[in-house]
Amino acid sequence: MPIPVRIGKFRGGIHPHDAKERTRDIPIQDFPPPKQAVIPVSQHLGAPAAASVKKGDPVKKGQLIAQAQGFVSACVHASISGTVSKVGAGIFPAARRFDSIVIDSDGADGAAEPVGEPMDPEKVTPDELRDRIAKAGIVGMGGATFPAVVKLKPPPNKPIDLVVLNGVECEPYLTADHRLMLEGPRRILEGLQIIRRIVGAAAGVVAIEANKPDAAETMRRAISEMKIARVDVAVLPVRYPQGGEKQLIKALTGREVPSGAAGTADTGVLVHNVATAHAIARAVFEGMPLIERIVTVTGDAVPKPANLRVRIGTPIGALLDFCGVRDASRVILGGPMMGPAATSLTVPIAKGTSGVLVLSDPAHFEDGPCIRCGRCVEACPIGLQPSVLSILVQRE
Repeated sequence: MPIPVRIGKFRGGIHPHDAKERTRDIPIQDFPPPKQAVIPVSQHLGAPAAASVKKGDPVKKGQLIAQAQGFVSACVHASISGTVSKVGAGIFPAARRFDSIVIDSDGADGAAEPVGEPMDPEKVTPDELRDRIAKAGIVGMGGATFPAVVKLKPPPNKPIDLVVLNGVECEPYLTADHRLMLEGPRRILEGLQIIRRIVGAAAGVVAIEANKPDAAETMRRAISEMKIARVDVAVLPVRYPQGGEKQLIKALTGREVPSGAAGTADTGVLVHNVATAHAIARAVFEGMPLIERIVTVTGDAVPKPANLRVRIGTPIGALLDFCGVRDASRVILGGPMMGPAATSLTVPIAKGTSGVLVLSDPAHFEDGPCIRCGRCVEACPIGLQPSVLSILVQRE
């Protein structure tokens, strides 16, 4: 039975310069743990987690410090060992208010406290695997930050036949997923197999854009070496927003997510980011909670660009100092297309922070009167009419 994939295309899209040449060949480097970690209790879509520690409490690295609340929520863990110095309000990207837990490091940084004993995914039930993933606080690490366990509970009447690992990374400048595929392909594929086991999917595919041929070859080689059946690599044309979930499903399978659908289960396809799959494998095989992630630090104002493995809660200012940045007046958390501007250099790295982009002279465009050329309508990947929307916005 063939894998239900065919390389097509989605509606619209654009072709910005990918600007990945500065960091795509730079190996991942471990960034030192911070002296103080500011860990938001809301690093995910859905209900904020509830703090389970208080000021003065000692904590271990990997310890649960905030418990998920409700169905759509995620647990939060300490990324360093030390003492809780504050539990209270802070500021997150885009000036949103949130509660945060501040931990002052004790300098020990011992082994992370596991969320459970190592598991053999073939010898436990799907519910046990879901419970482990929930306890590890894993969310979508491509930027959406949707709690991973929620996507792993599709409605019983909507079976999943295909799991897609999203390694497209179409956002300009970012190379965190690219490097992870080059340096950790086996863990990524182990995560894919765990996801397939949970949802009962017959097949899997790793989707990668054509500007990452080395990643595609590395993943194919790992699939062959691990002798994984019914899993392949799909190389897609470079086109933004190829990595969008709906656009990716359309390009790979020709299936469309119905208008108004809460998820992608109606298409029979489940999409997870490659970094999410990697984190899932670590949670299952090592008992490791989500306390760190890969972050690309780049931009024309960064003298020493890097791909860094960073603890959650590390202030972005520490990363910029490490990379030799002197003028950080224009800082974006993520890529230039979707990333919010940083409100302060004390803003912490969170579970969904895939990059820190620093630009000295970003492109600036002055808007003018719409001449009804229709190019915006052609480019919109979901069929909107931006020319009409702009008129309505101006009337406000």
